[in-house]
Amino acid sequence: MSEPIAQPPNKPWYVYLVRAANGSLYCGISDNPERRFQAHQKGQGARYFSTSPAVALVYVEAWPDKTKALQQERLVKKLRKSAKEALVASWAGLSPCDA
Repeated sequence: MSEPIAQPPNKPWYVYLVRAANGSLYCGISDNPERRFQAHQKGQGARYFSTSPAVALVYVEAWPDKTKALQQERLVKKLRKSAKEALVASWAGLSPCDA
């Protein structure tokens, strides 16, 4: 008899915030936030950074799968800027990609 095929574990996804040069915060999701931040810095991906370049990856939050990350992204995008800044403050100093 053959062994049942094991399902690979879900790859974690991340909700992240990137600070733009004008001080605004961009929220997105990715399975690799550091790589995605580098793409934002190169002007690839989100048009959001066409007028104000990406400066720093300022917040990252892990989720077990893409669906959960999308749900959290929607919630974060609804937050006031002051609440987003509180998230950033709670994560301060942990980013390997600060500019």
